[in-house]
Amino acid sequence: MAEPGKNGTPMLDELEKGPWPSFVTQIKEAAEKNKMSKALLSLLERSYHERIGHWKHGGIVGVMGYGGGVIGRYSDLPEEYPDIAHFHTLRVNMPTGWFYTSDALRTICDIWERHGSGLTNMHGSTGDIILLGTTTDELEPTFAELTANDFDLGGSGSDMRTPSACVGPARCEWACYDTLALAYDLTQTFQDELHRPAFPYKFKFKCAGCPNDCVASIARADMSIIGTWRDEIQIDQKEVKAAEEAGLNIQRDVCNLCPTKCIEWDGKKLEIDDENCVKCMHCINTMPKALRPGKDRGATILLGAKAPIVEGALLSSVLVPFTKIEPPYEELKDMVERIWDFWSEHGKNRERVGELMQRVGLGNFLEAIEVEPTPEMLAHPRENPYVFYEEYYEEGDEEEEEEEE
Repeated sequence: MAEPGKNGTPMLDELEKGPWPSFVTQIKEAAEKNKMSKALLSLLERSYHERIGHWKHGGIVGVMGYGGGVIGRYSDLPEEYPDIAHFHTLRVNMPTGWFYTSDALRTICDIWERHGSGLTNMHGSTGDIILLGTTTDELEPTFAELTANDFDLGGSGSDMRTPSACVGPARCEWACYDTLALAYDLTQTFQDELHRPAFPYKFKFKCAGCPNDCVASIARADMSIIGTWRDEIQIDQKEVKAAEEAGLNIQRDVCNLCPTKCIEWDGKKLEIDDENCVKCMHCINTMPKALRPGKDRGATILLGAKAPIVEGALLSSVLVPFTKIEPPYEELKDMVERIWDFWSEHGKNRERVGELMQRVGLGNFLEAIEVEPTPEMLAHPRENPYVFYEEYYEEGDEEEEEEEE
């Protein structure tokens, strides 16, 4: 096996073969005019050769006034690779729905070529613009140029991460609320929580316009806001018939695949038992011209998703089965602050909200955040047959009991 750095990058070259785009090709292009990218290419080849990573986290690094937005990264071979002894990442708050002008993209790239490696990730898993690789001395100049061009840093660390949203009503006919407006409002309202970490761990908002959940909020967001409706699915019977005539087997591909079997088709008319519909969107996705969401639209609010780290993966649990999502969103934001207050007081270090709910119990959690329990919150019927009720006395109750005695 060739020694890395002496004969090019033979191991990385293998990753350029095949029909798919390769990150190696992109690094090579950047390396032609950037010494940091050139050094990165050499170190990466060495890592593949030795089967060991050469990066370490060297502590907290950031820009003045912010506690988040920068992820510190240092090489453990600074003498051999001085150009990437520091290789910090900046998270830049993306436009809501990831809408850019060409000028905005060029501006970001020009700033990054002046101050960093020129490598970007469009986008990170939360949605931020990821600027990969710069030195500590270049952090403040980069931040100054970004803010001068109306860009801000996103979240990192134990704070509110950058809220993200699907494309919503801008380009999607299924959107049940304005995801773009809500994500923007949350970003502007909770600036302090975004930039100055004060939570036990991270907190993510993701706004999905319909149950298709194109931002995968139900698996990744501490608070998922998923668009839905509470009246009947709209049916165009002519388009249903047209779909059948076009070759769709409605009984097999729609009715039989409905999870609650609430759809019936007699060859002439499609009927839906909307009370048993779970809003999975399968029928609407299969016959988009014939079916569409109802007119009384809003969102289901769910809480507690996370990827595996300590306790394993969690999907969101229903918190509010249905609510209207309309500006100024005060009811939603008040509930968020109650959740944060309870979590900040009782959460353990690096404990996500979903893990806190598991630990204290859903009943205690709901009582603390002043939300009434509803049947939609139950994952399955209770396994414990012993039910204990708490007695609550309102003012005057004790006097009435004494009089009855």
